[in-house]
Amino acid sequence: MTTHIDTLWLFALASKTNLTSLNLFFFLAIFALANCLFRWAGPGGPAWSKFKPTIPGPRGYPFVGSMHLMSGLAHRKIAAAANSCSARRLMAFSMGETRVIVTCNPDVAKDVLNSSAFADRPIKESAYSLMFNRAIGFAPYGVYWRTLRRIAATHLFCPKQIKVSEGQRAVISSQMVEMFREKNGKTIRDVLKRASLSNMMWSVFGRKYRVDSNEVESVELRKLVDEGYEILGVQNWADHLPWLADFDPQGVRSRCAKLVPKVNRLVRRIIEEHRAQPSQLDSDFTDVLLSLSGSDKLSEPDMIAVLWEMIFRGTDTVAVLIEWILARLVLHVDVQQKVQDELDRVVGRSRAVTEADVTSLVYLPAVVKEVLRLHPPGPLLSWARLAISDTVIDGHNIPAGTTAMVNMWAISRDPQIWDEPLEFRPERFLNEKDGLRDMSVMGSDLRLAPFGSGRRSCPGKSLGLATVSFWVASLVHEFELGRCDGYDVDLSEVLKLSCEMANPLCVNLRSRRRPIIAVQDREV
Repeated sequence: MTTHIDTLWLFALASKTNLTSLNLFFFLAIFALANCLFRWAGPGGPAWSKFKPTIPGPRGYPFVGSMHLMSGLAHRKIAAAANSCSARRLMAFSMGETRVIVTCNPDVAKDVLNSSAFADRPIKESAYSLMFNRAIGFAPYGVYWRTLRRIAATHLFCPKQIKVSEGQRAVISSQMVEMFREKNGKTIRDVLKRASLSNMMWSVFGRKYRVDSNEVESVELRKLVDEGYEILGVQNWADHLPWLADFDPQGVRSRCAKLVPKVNRLVRRIIEEHRAQPSQLDSDFTDVLLSLSGSDKLSEPDMIAVLWEMIFRGTDTVAVLIEWILARLVLHVDVQQKVQDELDRVVGRSRAVTEADVTSLVYLPAVVKEVLRLHPPGPLLSWARLAISDTVIDGHNIPAGTTAMVNMWAISRDPQIWDEPLEFRPERFLNEKDGLRDMSVMGSDLRLAPFGSGRRSCPGKSLGLATVSFWVASLVHEFELGRCDGYDVDLSEVLKLSCEMANPLCVNLRSRRRPIIAVQDREV
């Protein structure tokens, strides 16, 4: 970086040549431009200029670097840039003043995600403003983050608690089937989002609202979650160009300022109700947080942040993934038939599917894995890590403060890893004896790790996968899924907080068995 000593020659030159003020201004402007171009000319762009990186990557543009790569379908743009730079193992680029590395290679991805040097997440202004810096997803690595992770793992995401909550998922599943019947020939995204939110409200707040509920509190929370998704999905220029921060060009700060007080009021009211009437038998996650003591006890602002994040993050991925699965089953009728044949063998048609039945299935889990491979809900953005110390990745020096990303979308479509990667073929996850191949999606195998890996992997991945598998099994057992008249299944993507179908799925339903009697909202 140029120092004040390095620039003294300019003023000496000015005094020798009797430059006028105007000439001096132009001279300084030319020098600044030349300096900018010099910084921009190196590999990786302007943010990497003083580090002389050995990592290949695009220069981008002066000042802004390669911020254009993060707009639209960023995972596709970055994969294309990595291919053009011959940098699939590791690529460097600049997002304004932010240094970034990205890998499209599973071995390098494992090094990044399991490295203690990448134990933090880069904190976006929107995430900070929405209080997520005090919740599991974005809290700095340290004692507080480990405490939150342990509390969630013990009281919400452990196998015992997942088993205990089977009944509530069965209630919601039956209500979802009812709504599907009513929405025959219509888009289903709203039903899936309602079901996911109802499930999380039950677990986190103890609120047992029906999926079709229009209760004031339920409607209010849906609006808050939707607004939060919109804000977090914005690629905020001010995160990478600090000189823009005071201008708030995309209105992120002002939108957060309007949303957060509403969240605080709603969640604080629920906490106060739990304090006034603590539950001894049917406790939820709010009761758990209120019962903590000693070093585990959380302040009220921290409780609000943690509860808000649980609702927020637990709603989106489940709905997005189920929609992708159903879209593929509508497109691939032969695959849908195989799933239904398996369900008929294991369950029959005289009763509804249970979660215990799902554990006996082989082909449906292969379908879920194949959809996760082709349509990972978080193809890129949810993988970001922040280097808390200097480190070495794939033989390259990486300075502290560098943001690291893993392009799981590119890895899961790599022809060097997958045979015919663009083909939808669940059988790739089955062995010769029709058993499920031992290929976990929980983070141990970076060829397919849609929920992350290492310290910052998704804590709710087991619960989320159990919910998705059970609800898909229930829907496919109840209905034959077909295309709506005049509507074709469009697999185009839009990347928001998750990678969603750009056009909501519309399905035509035909009952495969007699309508089930809805499970009542009983104590479970």
